[in-house]
Amino acid sequence: MLRRLFFGLFLVAELFSCLQGHAQSGAKTGDAPNIMLITLDSTRADRMSFLGAKHLTPNIDQLAAQGLVFERAYAQAPLTIVSHASLLSGTYPQTNLASEFGAPLATSVPYLPELLHGNGYHTAAFVNTRLLDPKNGFAPGFERGFDIYDTGKSSSTAANDEYHGSSPGTNEVVARVIRWTSTQRGPYFVWVCLSGPDGSRGEKSYNAAVTSLDAAVGGLLAALKKQQSFDNALVVLAADHGESLGAHGEETHGVFLYDEAIHVPLLLKLPQNQMAGSRVSGRVRLLDIAPSILEVARVPVPSQMQGQSLLRLAKSNPAADQPVYSRNDFSQQAFGWSRLESWRSGKYLYIRAPHPELYDLSTDPLAMNDISGKSRAILQTLASQLENFDSRLKSGVRTANAASLTSSDMQKLASLGYIGLQKTYPPVSATPTGINPKDVIDIANKTLSAWRSLYNADDTGATSTVFQKLIAAGQKGFLIDWGLGVSLARKKQYMDAIKQLHAAVQLQPDVAWLHYDIANCLMKTGDFKTAIVHLEIASHLLPLSSSIHSALTQAQGHMAILKQPDSR
Repeated sequence: MLRRLFFGLFLVAELFSCLQGHAQSGAKTGDAPNIMLITLDSTRADRMSFLGAKHLTPNIDQLAAQGLVFERAYAQAPLTIVSHASLLSGTYPQTNLASEFGAPLATSVPYLPELLHGNGYHTAAFVNTRLLDPKNGFAPGFERGFDIYDTGKSSSTAANDEYHGSSPGTNEVVARVIRWTSTQRGPYFVWVCLSGPDGSRGEKSYNAAVTSLDAAVGGLLAALKKQQSFDNALVVLAADHGESLGAHGEETHGVFLYDEAIHVPLLLKLPQNQMAGSRVSGRVRLLDIAPSILEVARVPVPSQMQGQSLLRLAKSNPAADQPVYSRNDFSQQAFGWSRLESWRSGKYLYIRAPHPELYDLSTDPLAMNDISGKSRAILQTLASQLENFDSRLKSGVRTANAASLTSSDMQKLASLGYIGLQKTYPPVSATPTGINPKDVIDIANKTLSAWRSLYNADDTGATSTVFQKLIAAGQKGFLIDWGLGVSLARKKQYMDAIKQLHAAVQLQPDVAWLHYDIANCLMKTGDFKTAIVHLEIASHLLPLSSSIHSALTQAQGHMAILKQPDSR
């Protein structure tokens, strides 16, 4: 009898433990919330009506009224791929190693969609920028953990499109999201990335584009309500970065770390509108989003994530003024200039550069008055804080080809005449050297403007002149060489294009689409043997690309024909 009693108690304890485990996992229970993450590309915080703008974002304002608003949220990078990598992994750029030129997201970092998928969530991504295409774009590794990763490119046309082809429109993306969510019967996580406004077209056009994005968000929210999944859903809305719009001399974004490009909108609409109308005035980071979503989903947060829970901050100390770090490696990778790092602490903004900058944002919110010369003690204090932060993160040397190039790839490049490719980027230093990006921002403006024409396939032939003038003026850099090569190829000047693209490979040998571009030029000249080498390297760097594999098959086919004996 006693034995039966003990055995019964044991079964009850086991059952209770099992039920408790399921309750803690969250995603495997019936009440697990659906999760929609909406990211707006290139959208400034000060263009949100709920953060002070006038009549631009009525739909997002309504969502903000039902949610938790973070008034001072900051991106960790001013560029699309690197910023999204931090947002989705909860890690800093120097940890996840993503780059705008296609370096794969490090497999060692935790990844939000993979974690949710492993805990019972159906997962999908819908993006309308080719930059974030992991197959035929610049974001390898981003597909991890997604059941569907929709870039608007059908498999029947993918092989015929280059990486700079057109992307689906915002309305098309919204329609695809709505169709997918309507078919889901279990908990789902859906990431919706909507291309942002183009700052190069002027402020009026920029504001109109923000309003258009707001309408798209309104369509998504209306669909959730119609599907009766809005109330229990977690809806997160954020921008990956902002837009300079000419501030500090930068026309768009990608180089500077001032508020125009780094301060972004961020809000969370929690299930059952918990904490509706609450606002957090303390500084937070985009890398805090991933651990916060996991907390709501009741999925354990990996210790490797470097962000913290936004919910705990909102509940415990919403005015906490924690330091915020951001960085830009793009200026170094694209032009060979110095990298930039920023440190926001207290009321100050410190920019670590060859010419360090310091701003008191309490009296100078637009960062127009550099006080580094007359506030040396404060400058040294913030510089020391940033140095300690970098030291803790162990950010150091990263080889230019460390991301993906194999020893075989390096040998192939050496056989083609590329020498000295084992280069390294300078380690992070408390006293950075090199060209200060602020001194040459006009070069970045001209280069990026010309590249926008190339990327959008609306080049009229003038872009080659832009690049040629930059080179004639003594300006050098990977992005300039690559841009000139592509623009010359558009003009069918293939031999000149090959020369320029060769110079670009010498500077950055681990960019898949650069190898693709030079291979296409080589095939036009009949050099299929060399083209195959470049395409093999490109296929190693971007193994899922149908465009690259199609070009490789084509080149190999031509080589096979050339090797056949004359049958006449």
